[in-house]
Amino acid sequence: MKNLLKQHLVPYLWITLASAVYAVGFNWCYEPNQIGFGGITGLGQIINYLLPWAPIGTVVIILNVPLFILGWKFLGGHILISSLYAMFISSVFIDVLHLLYQFKPMDPMLACIFGGVLMGGSLGVVFLQGATTGGTDLVARLLKLRFAWLPMGKILLGVDLSVILAVAAVFGNLSSALYGIVALYLSSFVMDKVLYGLDNAKVAYIISDSYEAITQALIHDIDRGVTILHGQGAWTGAEKKVLMVAFKQKQIVEIKRMVNGIDPNAFLVVCDAHEVLGDGFRAYQENDI
Repeated sequence: MKNLLKQHLVPYLWITLASAVYAVGFNWCYEPNQIGFGGITGLGQIINYLLPWAPIGTVVIILNVPLFILGWKFLGGHILISSLYAMFISSVFIDVLHLLYQFKPMDPMLACIFGGVLMGGSLGVVFLQGATTGGTDLVARLLKLRFAWLPMGKILLGVDLSVILAVAAVFGNLSSALYGIVALYLSSFVMDKVLYGLDNAKVAYIISDSYEAITQALIHDIDRGVTILHGQGAWTGAEKKVLMVAFKQKQIVEIKRMVNGIDPNAFLVVCDAHEVLGDGFRAYQENDI
């Protein structure tokens, strides 16, 4: 029972919280400053501007219907249901917050920065729960099936640019598009950090004549697995053992100190590893994005 609640209830709690942040970011930073916003919400801005009696959140729900029908076919029921919930609750939050309080315009650049961070962070959390907020988020999720190597933030960045330009044309303000592009870039950057950056790890390559002692220290003292690669020095032609070890960010100081203590002349290269799957790290999941 406890595992069932954790599996089904906790993701929806996160989606609800992220949707509330999404609504705050939109109502506080985008709407009052007429900053171009991509996706279906951007189209909702256009329709609301032309038809002020049409609430943005309600328009978003209506425009999402055909997209969700398409999503049902390609993404399956679980993702679609969670996405329907995320789309509905975020749209409701937008309309309710608009009724309760109307934010005043602020400095457009501040609106871009804080809006991009809030929107990108909240969308990243929604995607982590296997959902979308509908619209171009759902389009990007579908495109991810075809272009699996592209980060979600970059896909959304490309999809939303055309809508931002349309919003700017309706508002008759080029600055709206320029600010919208800045906010969109920040949003996609923060989203990718939430989706991929929080899983940051490191990979070290160590070349040393004391490789056996370093290997034992890595395995027994730092509790990390080691792979021994066979290399050859290009200048000397001598065979070398190259140790490859993946580790968490917090262990980098300990590993450098340990390697230096065993062999001060060791050659050490540390690289970023944005995703590490396997023992001691994260397990692969079918709906990974």
